[in-house]
Amino acid sequence: MVSVVLPVHDGAATLGRAIASVAAQTLNDWELVVVDDGSTDETPGIVAHWQRKDPRIRSCRLPRQGIVAALNAGLAAARAPLLARLDADDVSHPERLAEQAAFLNAPENAAIGLAGCQVEFGGDRRTAAGYALHVDWTNALVTPEAIALNRFVESPFAHPSVMFRRELVERLGGYRDGDFPEDYELWLRWLDAGVRMAKVPRALLTWHDPPGRLSRTAARYAPDAFFRLKAPWIARELRRNEVSRGARSVWIWGAGRPTRKRAAHLGAHGVTIAGYIDVDAKKATPALGGRGVPVVTPENLPAPEHAFVLGYVSARGARDLIRAALLARGYREGGDFLLCA
Repeated sequence: MVSVVLPVHDGAATLGRAIASVAAQTLNDWELVVVDDGSTDETPGIVAHWQRKDPRIRSCRLPRQGIVAALNAGLAAARAPLLARLDADDVSHPERLAEQAAFLNAPENAAIGLAGCQVEFGGDRRTAAGYALHVDWTNALVTPEAIALNRFVESPFAHPSVMFRRELVERLGGYRDGDFPEDYELWLRWLDAGVRMAKVPRALLTWHDPPGRLSRTAARYAPDAFFRLKAPWIARELRRNEVSRGARSVWIWGAGRPTRKRAAHLGAHGVTIAGYIDVDAKKATPALGGRGVPVVTPENLPAPEHAFVLGYVSARGARDLIRAALLARGYREGGDFLLCA
């Protein structure tokens, strides 16, 4: 019923724990595909040990090629109609596969293509407070509507927590390599194609946060890579809302230098910024940088029939304030504004 794809490179310290969590699943109809991406530690021996214990565990060994090649090799080797992800440093709770498979196989969820789950944060909330808050944020996004509306803020899923239908890979393609986070690119591409995504509203995975996690060390997961990746998909969504036809112009909430830098990526995809919005009246100006781009306070923002607002302020609590202010002015989230940071 389910193929679990687990790519690993030099994961001997935690791999046995991850495999054991699959072996302990209450759902018995699974296979585990371990893709060894050129490990030089004891990883091959650990995989072989588990293969001797359980014939449902399969493996392939690649020369070192990176996470994307390993993921796609795993997808190609997997045989089940439902494909689940797991990383070598994470732990699936015993009911995980059963609950996600039941969710996707339920008749009322036939239109759902991908089901994640809530996750337990496996790090130290004191020393990694920002990451812990990110986990809390992803856990709050459960319904397809919440996930779609917040998809441009950050990646709405913990990558090793997802399960999706094989036909999505066959129809829309798997992971792509580039200077961007490969999982987030996949979610944005599939969401843009109309795939509905949801979560089982229960913590079914412990998401560990080791210092060597790729999202902490690789340039493709740097903050600017996320904003660069989001830009073309935001531009496509604007065109969907007929913003590019001239009836409405694009306004950016936030006039500080970091916000302008994030929003500047939109220009490469044909988006013209009409102006900026800032709560600080001292920043209001008829022009910004001599280019005739105004900065206005929220009360001077054009009405929704004339403007589409993108919120690019990432300060803690800013999203809630921006959302509340725009809703109070009659803007509809998704139809008249999107939060993008």
